[in-house]
Amino acid sequence: MAGLISQETINNVRDSSDIVSVIGEYTKLERKTGNKWWGCCPFHSEKTASFQVDADKKFYYCFGCHAAGDVIKFTMEMEHLSYPDAITSLAKKSGIPIKYDKSSANYDKDQAKQQQIQETIEQNINLYEGVSTSFHYMLTQTEQGKFAYNYIKERGLTDETIEKFKLGYSPNDRYWLKKFLKGKNYSENFLNESGLFSKNYKDICLFSDRLMFPIFNRNGKVVAFGGRILHPQGPKDSKYLNSPELIHYKKRETLYAFNFAKSAIRTNKTVIFCEGYMDCIAYHQCGLDYAVAPLGTALTEEHLKLIRGFADTILLSFDSDNAGQAATLRAIYMARKLDFAVKIISLKGGKDPAEIMLKFGKDNLTMQVKNSILDSDYLLNRLGEKYPVDTPEGKTKAALEYFDYIDSLQSDIQKESSLEQLSQAFNLKPEAVKRDFLNRNQARERLNIRQNNHQSEEKRQINLNAELRGLISVLADLDKFNVVKQHIKADDFQNPTAKSLYVILEECFNSNAFSIPEILNRCDSELSGIITSELSNEVYQDNNVDLVIKDTIKLMKKNSIDKQKDILVKRIREYTVITEEDAKQLDILIKQKMELDKQLQALL
Repeated sequence: MAGLISQETINNVRDSSDIVSVIGEYTKLERKTGNKWWGCCPFHSEKTASFQVDADKKFYYCFGCHAAGDVIKFTMEMEHLSYPDAITSLAKKSGIPIKYDKSSANYDKDQAKQQQIQETIEQNINLYEGVSTSFHYMLTQTEQGKFAYNYIKERGLTDETIEKFKLGYSPNDRYWLKKFLKGKNYSENFLNESGLFSKNYKDICLFSDRLMFPIFNRNGKVVAFGGRILHPQGPKDSKYLNSPELIHYKKRETLYAFNFAKSAIRTNKTVIFCEGYMDCIAYHQCGLDYAVAPLGTALTEEHLKLIRGFADTILLSFDSDNAGQAATLRAIYMARKLDFAVKIISLKGGKDPAEIMLKFGKDNLTMQVKNSILDSDYLLNRLGEKYPVDTPEGKTKAALEYFDYIDSLQSDIQKESSLEQLSQAFNLKPEAVKRDFLNRNQARERLNIRQNNHQSEEKRQINLNAELRGLISVLADLDKFNVVKQHIKADDFQNPTAKSLYVILEECFNSNAFSIPEILNRCDSELSGIITSELSNEVYQDNNVDLVIKDTIKLMKKNSIDKQKDILVKRIREYTVITEEDAKQLDILIKQKMELDKQLQALL
């Protein structure tokens, strides 16, 4: 497609685009001599400026990482755009019309195809923008939306924040939206392919009686929705429901609130990655407007690459439960391999940023962000709790796990410093730690042999993550997903990989694309490899599937109840009784805990 844009247009774009202004949006530039500008490279982390922009030659070059090119190449790299898309983006900024090379033999056909794709994208975005406005009106101006409006006000959101993020409400009437849009002269076929309606029941809106979070692209246009359920009818109702992927929307390439955050991220050279919509909005309302969140999936390498040109430090703000901690660990390794500095926000006094904002105010949340700890300190503290580090074997296990972190570091100086930190943390001799690090693969093999001698094959089989095994069983018999959906929601998963797979299964199911090839296509390479490898195991054949799914549902119900119980027990312990009303509330909490105990007993 790139060849279809005429050379005349490409030359006009290069000549008309101010390369200093374009690059200056991503890094601070200062004029040194003549018309040459210098700044820190946006493509890699550095403290001393080695990045030069020559305004006369319209060219940039980094003397550190050797990145080089013109304004089009820079836009491609920083915005992750294709060559024609980068030209189109720059042309729009400069008001240059796009002309095509009519000498191409396939000019008419190719241009028509490209124009059709672009028109579909623009029509979809216009539709989502309009629907977002309608949802927002429903939330703020109608009696139907009052419950949702009161809910977010009770969570501490201001009207200014509600307006900024265009929060909305989707009415309980599932047929309302289709009728409304057809009244606006949208065609039936276009609406059926828009991602707003059920694939199987085309008049029914995907979202009903939900608090709506519009999802914006980097240019601030609404391209998708996330909806939080307000009145769940049963366990099969997902707490959050997200738009399927469409021609104009790819989850792995989109971050929630990035359109609002990118300027602050660029200024602070720092980004906060958090768990969901409300967490992200709470950070923004408290003035920490460099927060973003992945959309219905785990944080990916693509997400990190999106912000690489804007930030050099990542703050992770994930839940403190097992799933959140696993996601934190995975994110640390990914970010370090891309040479980001990483810190961990460990929130105290509330279960999430919105609760802390509501209970203690924005200054408290800001202080907790400022007190974030280095990823190395976080990992060493975690390993000290995970293993008995007062024993030789416990120290060995902790050290071997910490070596994975050291492997992810990109600097020899960082690796050397981390080895010294490990020695000090667990009172180990530095030379012994260095020896084991250099021979870490052999050390792991020796440790595995010792563990395997004390562990039967049956026990090792059980240790394969039960949540993931249960979902892979669904892939062995796709009809079983209907059963799973009735008992399990995405939020019930503690394993982030299993949670991501469940979200993919749910999206494929809702969009009538429920096939193994489509499911594997939406998984990353690591997850699809695990799935294909595991499906060859005989445990997923015949009657075993029903047994695995049954055991998984039972286990996850137990885990979900345990999680709810832990939260209740913590609240009961921290509860202070001052008034008679306080005593009544405490009694309610105790009764809720007793009910959970009964549910646990019934599962045994």
